[in-house]
Amino acid sequence: MHIQCFPLGELQANCYFLIENSNCLIIDPADSAEFILEEVQRRNLTVKGMFATHGHFDHILAAGEIQLSLGMLYQRELPLYIFEEDLFLIKRVKETALHFLNHVPQFLPIQELQFLKEGKMELEDFKFEVFHTPGHTPGSCCFYFPTDSAIFTGDTLFKEGVGDYSHKYSDKKLLFNSIKRILNLDEGTTIYPGHGEETLVQMEK
Repeated sequence: MHIQCFPLGELQANCYFLIENSNCLIIDPADSAEFILEEVQRRNLTVKGMFATHGHFDHILAAGEIQLSLGMLYQRELPLYIFEEDLFLIKRVKETALHFLNHVPQFLPIQELQFLKEGKMELEDFKFEVFHTPGHTPGSCCFYFPTDSAIFTGDTLFKEGVGDYSHKYSDKKLLFNSIKRILNLDEGTTIYPGHGEETLVQMEK
């Protein structure tokens, strides 16, 4: 599996393309739908699914426009997969964007949601595990690809840092329990965070 990272938007959220043959999963569609759609077209990719590590606006702003554009192209729905516990954040996108950016960026509302569950998942060429890792947000999650020794941690765990737990809906104890779960993986597992550079489980221990 080829992994491509694009830091996008004013908060430089990492948008990941996971590519197998010409099929692609997008993890955290972030901001800048135009850029993402151009990359999909330029690489001649077929997007099989979009996944959000959590519901914060900087990780999902492009989802609605991608759904509209590719849904028309593919003649099928392209849902955003997310844990239901973060649905309240999607409903508050404008409010939170205004709080952090002092303005509301232009974006299209998300058209279709599919709620995730803990456990193994298979989508076309992709086989992975979904971890529910609450703490930063109630619905924060990670996507673990054991065959590729890779985990996408969103804002739960960064290189030399952990997710913010100062929000009213955050939970420090749950966050650190979630981090322990990640750090129990094989030490050679690569951590792909929601912001910043990749790292290894061994380094973060």
